[in-house]
Amino acid sequence: MNNLTSPPPEPAACPQPFSRRQALLGAACGFGYLAFAGLAHRAAAAAAASPGSALAPRTPHFAPRARRVLFLCMKGGPSHVDSFDHKPELTRADGQVAPFLAGGGARLLGSPFEFSQHGESGLWISELFPRLARHADKLCLLRGMHTDLPNHPQAFLQLHTGSFQFVRPSLGSWTLYGLGSDNENLPGFITLNPPTDFGGVRNYGNAFLPSAYQGTRIGSGQIPELYAALLGRDQEPGPPLRHLENERHGRAVQRAQVDLINGLNRRRLLADPEQPEIEGAIESMELAFRMQAEIPGVLELQNETESTLGLYGIGDDATDRFGRQCLLARRLLEAGVRFVEVTAPTDWDHHHLLRDSMVKSCATVDQPIAGLLTDLDQRGLLQDTLVIWAGEFGRTPYAQGLGDGRDHNHRGFTIWMAGGGVRGGHSHGATDEFGYMAREQTMHIHDLHATILHLLGLDHRDLTFRHAGRNFRLTDVHGRVAHEILA
Repeated sequence: MNNLTSPPPEPAACPQPFSRRQALLGAACGFGYLAFAGLAHRAAAAAAASPGSALAPRTPHFAPRARRVLFLCMKGGPSHVDSFDHKPELTRADGQVAPFLAGGGARLLGSPFEFSQHGESGLWISELFPRLARHADKLCLLRGMHTDLPNHPQAFLQLHTGSFQFVRPSLGSWTLYGLGSDNENLPGFITLNPPTDFGGVRNYGNAFLPSAYQGTRIGSGQIPELYAALLGRDQEPGPPLRHLENERHGRAVQRAQVDLINGLNRRRLLADPEQPEIEGAIESMELAFRMQAEIPGVLELQNETESTLGLYGIGDDATDRFGRQCLLARRLLEAGVRFVEVTAPTDWDHHHLLRDSMVKSCATVDQPIAGLLTDLDQRGLLQDTLVIWAGEFGRTPYAQGLGDGRDHNHRGFTIWMAGGGVRGGHSHGATDEFGYMAREQTMHIHDLHATILHLLGLDHRDLTFRHAGRNFRLTDVHGRVAHEILA
């Protein structure tokens, strides 16, 4: 009873755990926690806007030799026996009936162009590429290439997707799928001036891969006047720049609009999860919004020095257009784009007037490519950038039509690589003495794709995507890595 009526005991004195100064310091640090919470919320929102973080950088299967790819596409099938495949026997047999054609009267056509050896490696290169020849010790010539068909659409599609029979993801899409992107504010795969024929969008399409891996096109068929505007030759902004900024609404209003649209798209996706196109729409909206801040600076070629512009042949009528493309490609790679393809604005389909046509086509690309290799090397980018120069096939060693052209030849042709872990000053594979058939260390398109992925640190057998009940890969059930060309 006494315990119930007695007053409670006095509380024991508690020592002060921190001073007033310490309390104020602790409260100030709380602002950092608030900032961190805000950043975390933004990251979570970005992840929600990009389901599965489709474009986030990913670890390759093994240590890569190359981090990025620049594909210089020579549409039409350039003649290997007039460029990089020296055939003295073909020259000696000029005008004779082709011995490898049964029942045909086609006559051999020796190259009208001189070949000579270049660099310490002594690679044989035609006089048509005088500036590129100065980089002979950087080039890895693949002289035993072959593909399945001599028709442009099929061969072009096979070069880009590995298949001419079915709709399949492109090489650039597979690369982006395997490695992700190094810059969240730019597309990971960009194609400059792609053709609208020969398969069109399928050559940079994602097929059954998620929509985030689709290539982004700049220009179509003909290079746009964008580049003249970017060089300050035109006071009006080029067409692609016209839509990067909204004249009526600031970024806050645009952000609210994008959030509203993406919110509606996410609701639709929850109701119908089997709609990958919706995920692609969400991803593309977010990317387009982020691009507004970064892409203008990447495209502003007028910020380059006069010496750099001259290095690419910009300002010269013969090389100006392709020079701008190559310079823009370098800027995109430098900004973190994983895969850039550039289609040369010249046609290599020389069925007639071979001499004049080859001179013109080679003059279009020689200086820009040489300048590009110089620029990449000086900036330290070439060592981990895989540069590929290739057409869909080569040309026949026998004459066609009036005797001044060459037909399609898928049985043997030459492409080359540089940088990105390949052996410089090296020749791999060979055609027969006339340049008609790949004979030694031959490489099919599947082998080429397997080797490209290997240089990027990806095993072509393990880079798969499950679709329609089975695992698909770029090389189908084929492909052998050419370890002999690795540095």
